[in-house]
Amino acid sequence: MKFVDEAIIKVHAGDGGNGCISFRREKFIPFGGPDGGDGGSGGSVWLIADEGLNTLIDFRHQRSFKAQRGQNGMGSDMYGKGGEDTTVRVPIGTVVTNVDTDEIIGDLTVHGQRLLVAQGGKGGLGNIHFKSSVNRAPRKSTPGTPGEVRELKMELKLLADVGLLGFPNAGKSTFIRAVSAATPRVADYPFTTLHPNLGVVSLGTDQSFVIADIPGLIEGAADGAGLGIQFLRHVSRTRILLHLVDIAPIDGSDPVEQVRAIEQELLKFDPELLERPRWLVLNKADVLPDDERQAVAEGIVERLEWKEPWFLVSAIARENTMAVCQQVQRFFESQRNLRESRDDMLPGDVRLRGEVSGE
Repeated sequence: MKFVDEAIIKVHAGDGGNGCISFRREKFIPFGGPDGGDGGSGGSVWLIADEGLNTLIDFRHQRSFKAQRGQNGMGSDMYGKGGEDTTVRVPIGTVVTNVDTDEIIGDLTVHGQRLLVAQGGKGGLGNIHFKSSVNRAPRKSTPGTPGEVRELKMELKLLADVGLLGFPNAGKSTFIRAVSAATPRVADYPFTTLHPNLGVVSLGTDQSFVIADIPGLIEGAADGAGLGIQFLRHVSRTRILLHLVDIAPIDGSDPVEQVRAIEQELLKFDPELLERPRWLVLNKADVLPDDERQAVAEGIVERLEWKEPWFLVSAIARENTMAVCQQVQRFFESQRNLRESRDDMLPGDVRLRGEVSGE
């Protein structure tokens, strides 16, 4: 199935029904007065996050969604029936933006979460509302208001704990195959990966995390080179980035320069990504003799002046790959323990502040 992570749709909420002008007509009641009912409200358009979907490809075929119009009011004080809402299922992780205003309407991150994207119109008033002591037979009603019409841009940002970065052919797909059950395409040429892949790394009971492999970046990606930088949105939600580097590129390029090039592309896309925890994974150690691997790796780390954790691995031979995952799991556990300790302290701090302010 083709992976689609962007789509533009148009949503039409239902118009409100018109109010009715009517008068009561019954035997022996010559002046029954007004009895025109109100129109029904138009249906609204909602988006709902569905964990069963993982792509926006359905919106390549259907781009317009319309809710039902409200029924007009009727005589005998009968109000029109409200229009039915329209619900549109989208994948978890979908960000919705109003195309006209470039305003983010919402971000659907939880299964079953609902987002109102087009409000239905209100029903018009019947002439029963315009009766007064000086106007006993009003011939006035109001039309229903139109429902909202919006053009929406939907962007899918994959929900993953770990994001893999690197040049094409750095071994990202091989790494994700080594540590999870994911089976992305692997070949000995660049740009083998054409869309993001997700894998679940399981290390034991209640010890697992989701890892995302995105297509390789090259220098100038922000300007459209290669596959461009459009897939970097999928690492914007990750908690930690693993920067995979080919320790001995076959074309003779410098691994240090590759790291610097990727950092520049991250800076152009979103400077916040450079502030996120980012670990260096020097891959393809198997291409070097055993007695040279460590020295070459340490030389790269020294030239980069790298301060964060780094690892020397061979993804294809599955050497040291699980050690990286175990370290990542320990990082997540330490972050969770830190949050829990802060949560335990928060109620007491709030209580103390309240006592001080009350004195």
